[in-house]
Amino acid sequence: MNASPQHPHRATTESGRAREFLQGPQRRGFELARIWRIGWEFIRGFRALHFVGPCVTVFGSARFKEDHRYYALAREVGAQLAHAGFTVMTGGGPGIMEAANRGAKDAGGPSIGCNIRLPHEQAPNPYLDRMIEFHYFFVRKVMLVKYSYAFVILPGGFGTLDEIFETLTLMQTDKIEEFPVVLMGVDYWAPLLDFIRGRMIEEGTISPDDPGRLHVTDDPAQALLYIKDVAFKHFGLTYGPRMKRSWILGE
Repeated sequence: MNASPQHPHRATTESGRAREFLQGPQRRGFELARIWRIGWEFIRGFRALHFVGPCVTVFGSARFKEDHRYYALAREVGAQLAHAGFTVMTGGGPGIMEAANRGAKDAGGPSIGCNIRLPHEQAPNPYLDRMIEFHYFFVRKVMLVKYSYAFVILPGGFGTLDEIFETLTLMQTDKIEEFPVVLMGVDYWAPLLDFIRGRMIEEGTISPDDPGRLHVTDDPAQALLYIKDVAFKHFGLTYGPRMKRSWILGE
């Protein structure tokens, strides 16, 4: 799916408005307009993703190219998830996100992207059955978490770290269920895992059982087995009664 290119001035203006919104008190009218826009993004996301099926969200860097081993690993993960009946959801961009969506398409499974609008455009990758674009990172992150039964994290940068730790915090604080969190790219994550399992526990900043929330493997088949075991046995692949589409709401 190809997105229409956006005018660069518009993207820059919107980014400036977002920065202004986060820089302390603003004019009442300005803040009211931002609240309406944020609310509309949530509503649009809920409506677009309400019927996408049981999802697994794949996180990772946008910077890896097609010839990189992590790209190949993410593509295989996407294919395995799709074969198992999951909808593969990503941030919709290039790199790891593209690879996971591509793997899902390879296997004939559904592929979803929640793209973020940036001053320097992150173009949606071409392997999406459905793409929804967001202006606010925090709205996008809610969508990536809300509809997923599991999370697969491959190597990435600051954004990926943010996604890992926010997801773990939501579980730690009982805001979401203990969904499977699979960390792949063992050599890449080894220093971080040493820090979590060593220094953080030694200093008492996390509980001794908190690292157990991370399932670490480089084997896509083993990752899928773990995800299926938890998703099917514990959650039964449902959040509740199956909803019917409403033509009034444009579903």
